[in-house]
Amino acid sequence: MRWLVRTTDDPVALLLRLALALVIFPHGAQKALGWWGGPGLQGAIGFLHGPAGLPLPIAWLVVAIEFLGPILLFIGLLGRLGALGILFVMIGAVLTTHLPNGFFMNWSGQQQGEGFEFHILAAALCLAILIRGSGLWSADRAITRRMDMNPYGPRTY
Repeated sequence: MRWLVRTTDDPVALLLRLALALVIFPHGAQKALGWWGGPGLQGAIGFLHGPAGLPLPIAWLVVAIEFLGPILLFIGLLGRLGALGILFVMIGAVLTTHLPNGFFMNWSGQQQGEGFEFHILAAALCLAILIRGSGLWSADRAITRRMDMNPYGPRTY
């Protein structure tokens, strides 16, 4: 449990987790809530279980991770867990959908689909959060401080 929440007052980790949360949350909200022109829960589950070929429990898990992971990251609660889930979703998206489309996103509209360059950036953010933790202004930092309290004062890392 200590490793899951352990973090420091790292401002870089704060920036990393907020950037990842900001980028992933709209995708999760499209799937879970139908916001920003998204398919909503039934449409997302239908696509992931149907054309994407995922087993139904995995389809539900993907939607849950994309929606809840950024929320966890935003407040910095179990940030490593949120980042790990998003990392698995990014890897899965590349392997099941984006790899045949090549590296580049479909900026010109001339490809069959989107490439995987976005997923590499998101995965790198996930890995950095897994290494550094949630950082400054996070619930994980508050938990770390509380766990480290002893009669001689807080431990520093």
